[in-house]
Amino acid sequence: MTDNLADLTAVELIARYQQGSLSPVEVIEDVLARVEALEPKLFATYALDPEAARAAARESEYRWRHGEAGPLDGVPVTIKENIATRGTPAPQGTAATELVPATEDAPAAARLRAAGAVIFSKTTMPEYGMLSSGVSTFHPLTRNPWNVALTPGGSSAGAAAAAAAGYGPLHVGTDIGGSIRLPAGWCGLVGLKPTHGRIAVGNPYPGRAIGPLTRTAADAALALSVMTGPDRRDHTSLPPIADSYDDLPATVQGLRIGLLLDAGVGLAVDPEVHAAVSAAAATLEKAGAVVEPIAPIITREMLDGLDRFWRVRSAADLQALPEDRRAKVLPEIRRWVSTAAGLTGFEVFHGFSQMGAMAVAVDAAFASYDFLISPVAPITAFPAELAYPTDDPLKPFEHIAFTVPYNMSGHPATTANCGYSSTGLPIGLQIAAPRFADHSALRLAADLTPLLPPARPWPAP
Repeated sequence: MTDNLADLTAVELIARYQQGSLSPVEVIEDVLARVEALEPKLFATYALDPEAARAAARESEYRWRHGEAGPLDGVPVTIKENIATRGTPAPQGTAATELVPATEDAPAAARLRAAGAVIFSKTTMPEYGMLSSGVSTFHPLTRNPWNVALTPGGSSAGAAAAAAAGYGPLHVGTDIGGSIRLPAGWCGLVGLKPTHGRIAVGNPYPGRAIGPLTRTAADAALALSVMTGPDRRDHTSLPPIADSYDDLPATVQGLRIGLLLDAGVGLAVDPEVHAAVSAAAATLEKAGAVVEPIAPIITREMLDGLDRFWRVRSAADLQALPEDRRAKVLPEIRRWVSTAAGLTGFEVFHGFSQMGAMAVAVDAAFASYDFLISPVAPITAFPAELAYPTDDPLKPFEHIAFTVPYNMSGHPATTANCGYSSTGLPIGLQIAAPRFADHSALRLAADLTPLLPPARPWPAP
């Protein structure tokens, strides 16, 4: 167990609060000191509020002393800036947004607050959440704690950087094509995109999900248990999760696992990524799982169709802005949507239909397997200043072919660090599970971790 309070897991914090050996007031001071030391290099936070955090920690301390503590009482938490928290504007990562304070907490934020979590900051995101980087016209450029010259990924950029840097144990992001899992993979974290509807989002859309980014699977499961459940603001939200992470058996013996090493589309898999994921698969096989290679799940037609549909959707959003605000949008985003007007109605409808085609393809891939594993991304973290790893606004999705299918199908998928590149960068393994088996995906991530070579120390930029 670490002596640095900011690095304690949520599970460890709760245990020590229960014992009375630690106070939330002590913990938030350590977390705020970590933030103060590292933010000039990482730029992961937005609307940081130390005094409100200290007040919330004092209230939590009182509840622990009087036997009134909730399931996350006193645990420091950050929330991605596009998840509404009352009184704070949500700029969506862009200077084009009018800064209007939110009138109420989004469902996930409300449940965390009700559970006693100390929400001390929001975290940054790139322009409209449409980039897998931290590039934004509103926020300073968010950087990766493992190497500040590189991106933490996106669009949950600040959440991943904060988690890897030890800004407390729990961080909440959003994901519509890989925006939790990509930064989690590039920052060495557990990042869960839950079953669609498992956590109410408040503004539902096909593929959109909210989930935790943490250092351990157990912390992700704890956060999930608090945030899950229906909410009137999300017509796609599901009943509370039925199974228990703690009750699942810790074994891989007899599991049938499909291994996807070639997405069939997009960037080629880097040899070091291929080697690390292959080694993790071999480890699972040695532990008693049946691991079999599988063919690519999605096609170029599917990925390009989704790209076209999302261009039109984003173009419509930008067209609704006054010209002076539209001019503030990141040039790469404006370039990306510039081709939307030339698409026919048939092309747009065909693009929309590819979301369903991906869902059918993923469901078929699960016919014979308990889990599907793959790289999270075909590459390791890329230069921080690039909006896209391709550095081409007209080829923005070449790195999401492993992640986006599970958004479209609604299946849960989580990440686990499975190794490092020759330059010391984390390499993420993606574990996808059948719908509603969120805890099973996290359990497998937890079971695999001790079987792999020891993880490297967390970075101290």
